[in-house]
Order: sequence, then structure tokens, then C-alpha cells
Amino acid sequence: MSIFNNNLLAGAAAQSTTTPVHTIDQSIRFNQAENASMSRTPSSASSRTTWTFSWWWKRGALCAATIGTNQRQPIFGTTAFSILSNHNSTQIDGINVVYAGAANDVQTSEKFRDTSAWYNFQAVLDTTNDVASERFRLYKNGQRITDFASITYPAKDTEYTINNTQAHYIGFRNSGENLDGYLAEIVFIDGQALDPSSFGEYNSSGIWVPKDVSGLTFGTNGFHIKGQDSSDLGNDSSGNNNDFTTSGLAAHDQVFDTPSNNFCVLNPVDKPAYGSYAVRNVTGVNLQVTENGDGVVQSYGMGTMAVSSGKWYYEVYTNTYPAGNALAFGVIELENAETATDSAGSWKEIGINQRHTTSAYSYWVWGLSSLTTTGLTPFGQGVTIGVTTDFDNNTMTFTKDGSAYGSVDFDTTSPTYTLSGVLHKPILFFGADGASLATLNFGQDSTFNGAVTAGGNADANGHGNFKYAVPSGALALCTKNLGAD
Repeated sequence: MSIFNNNLLAGAAAQSTTTPVHTIDQSIRFNQAENASMSRTPSSASSRTTWTFSWWWKRGALCAATIGTNQRQPIFGTTAFSILSNHNSTQIDGINVVYAGAANDVQTSEKFRDTSAWYNFQAVLDTTNDVASERFRLYKNGQRITDFASITYPAKDTEYTINNTQAHYIGFRNSGENLDGYLAEIVFIDGQALDPSSFGEYNSSGIWVPKDVSGLTFGTNGFHIKGQDSSDLGNDSSGNNNDFTTSGLAAHDQVFDTPSNNFCVLNPVDKPAYGSYAVRNVTGVNLQVTENGDGVVQSYGMGTMAVSSGKWYYEVYTNTYPAGNALAFGVIELENAETATDSAGSWKEIGINQRHTTSAYSYWVWGLSSLTTTGLTPFGQGVTIGVTTDFDNNTMTFTKDGSAYGSVDFDTTSPTYTLSGVLHKPILFFGADGASLATLNFGQDSTFNGAVTAGGNADANGHGNFKYAVPSGALALCTKNLGAD
């Protein structure tokens, strides 16, 4: 059994029973902290009245978390005409569109805050249309968005800056305004106002899935950014060679998390705090936990997917792990994660808890305040720890840099503990005694955001990209393995 949040599973009823054959194999990670973006200036102007822009988007940090610093998260446009998430504090995390650089001309009422999901959107401009309400349209997962906090439709035949000979951006608008999240199948159609059926379809389960867009007519300034070449993430695959120049992006920002196979990440909208004891501090496009080392408040992050059977694997890289701090990770009971109180003794965290040098210790932990010494040398900083949880056999096994490290059988502990049949999700927890950083890999990036060289190891089903070989029978936490596609 498994549970996870995914907007792809929550679309309208099935409108097609086709079996899709098109899959998306990679996405591009836009890290706001690294000012990741793409840019292109067309050499000639084209249709400034009619175009379609489609994108698949998995959110990282929400705009609500960054008001006053990186409040706006631009998706596509020029400095004048921009498609954004959150343009003002009253419409946090919706879609906002600015036609001419000043007012919020479009503000959706709906907020898009599911950070575990892949969304598909289309923005369609056609100012030649005689019907005002048809001159700008927005779609989400195949359905037209009709509920707006406010909307102003363009005047007939208005020409805007998109498709003019000026800089066009993906993930950027002005200095200090960058996207945080993942984009896939970024498509711009010059000169046509297309509906969503050109970009996606409903499968037999009613899930909105991608279609092959290679047969579309892209138009003069049209493009198709797939991120297929990790050394050239801005490459245009439309045949037009309308390539984008990248900034703040590297080969490791090509990741395996896609609309066709959605991977677990850390949840930045999970329970925000446990009183004064611990706060959620998810960073690094939802794959890192950061601790500021103030000596008071500890930091944690929890995964977006929970399972209660089978054998599952993920990796942790200890980027910054000072000698005096503690680090714990493994899994936590899903229900307990939401109900635990401001006390470590109330947590049903199952895994390992260590401090590696100063007052060193290493414990297996399980249940409520149940722990026993591992007898192992703490693993320390700058290492990759593999975590395998076997729910069916009630064990947890760890590797260090690909070699056997230690394991615990909960049938033999005192008291015993039962993993099987109880939903658990991944967790990582830092103490407060030193500035710390850890990066997790659920199979989307074996470089841990460029910290190490790629591993290229898939699980037995051929899914994921891990630094080290996946233990026999263990799988990556992703929708292909959870049977949710």
C-alpha cells in the first residue's frame, strides 16, 4: 500500500481511453538559490498577437515562503509580458500574468501548492479573436481555468512584447526574481492558438498525461525545450534551432523526476513546526534539509510518498555535518508525523541517530523513545548513506559509500516494532548544534545537486539514478514503482 499527493491523479473524468505511448524522460531543475534561468532574443519579430505556451511544472519552494526576497517566480516571458506565480501578496501561489509590465492583468483564484505533483499548463494569446474572453486563456491539466480573482482581457489586435526582438526568459524576469522548481516539455507555438489536446490527453485511468508534440508546427520563433542534452539544457528540439542560453544551470540539473515518472521529494508544506522543538527547513528544490545551528531549534524534512509494504531505497549525502551536531534519518509513521508533540519522545521515527565526533554516539531508534546502540563507527561528513527499508521482513539496512554498514531487525529488538501494514514516509532530522546540510536522492539525481559525480545506478525495474548499486529487490520511491501511472 502507498499514499502520495499528485495532481495528475486528481484531474477531470477520463475523456479518452487511449493508451499513451509518449513519455518524458527528464526535467530541468531551476534552483532559485542559484539564479537558474534561460534566455533568448529572437533575431526577427513574429506574431505578437497569437501564440500558445505549454509547460509541465513541479513546484519547489512556494512563493508564500519567500515574500520580500524572491516573491515572484517567473515562468516565461519578457520583462514586460510575464507569466508568473505570485505577483502580489493577495494571490500567493496562483498564476498571474502581466501583459505590459505593470498591473496584474490575470490572477487565478486557485492556488497551486501541491509540491508533490506535476502540473501541465497552457497559456494562449489570440488578440485577433472578436470575443474578448477568448483573447487570453489558461488551462491546467486539460481543463480551462475560468475562476479568476481578477482578469482583464486584451483589447482586440493588441501586440505585446512576446515574439518581438527583445530578451525572452524562462525562469527569470528581473534581478532577484527566479523560479524554484522543475520544468519539462517547455513548448512555445508561434502564430497559433492551440487547445490542450495538442499537448496532453487523458489515459484510461483519467490521468492527464503528455502527448508527443514533435509533429506540431512551431512557427518562426517557436521552440521545444526538453533538456534532453545535459550539456546543453537550453537546446531547442523543434527543428528551429531557437536555442536558449542558460545561466545558473549545470549538467546535474537534468533530473529523472518527470510527468511520466514522478519521484518522491521532501515536502515544504508539511507540518511547519513542533512547537519550539523543531521546524521544517526544506531547501534545495525540495531535496535538502538545512540547519542554521542556533543551538535551540532543530530542523527536519519529510518525504511526499508513504509506503507500508515492499522494499524501498533512497540515499543521503552529508554535505555539511559538523562534529558536534546530531543527524537522524530513516522513516516515520505517517499519522504520527502529523500528531507528534513538542517532544522527541513522542516521535515514531525509525532509523539511525548519530553524532560522529564530539561526544560521539550511534543508535538505532524505533517506536516511542526506543533505542539501542548500533556498535558502529559514526559515518561522518561527506559520505553517501544508502537507506533500505524492507517492510515485509521488518528490517532496515544501511550502506556507506556503497559498502555494507549496518542493519537492524525489528523482530529482535526489545520492544519489537512492526513496519508492515503501517504507512511510513522518509524523514531526515538535524540537531541544532551546528550549521548543517544534507541532500537526499530518491532516484532523481545521483550527484546530490553536483556534490559528487553521477552514479547511474537504476533499481531492478530500471527506474532511478542512484550513486551506488541498489540492493537486490529494493525500489525507488516513484510513481512507476507505486503503480500510479
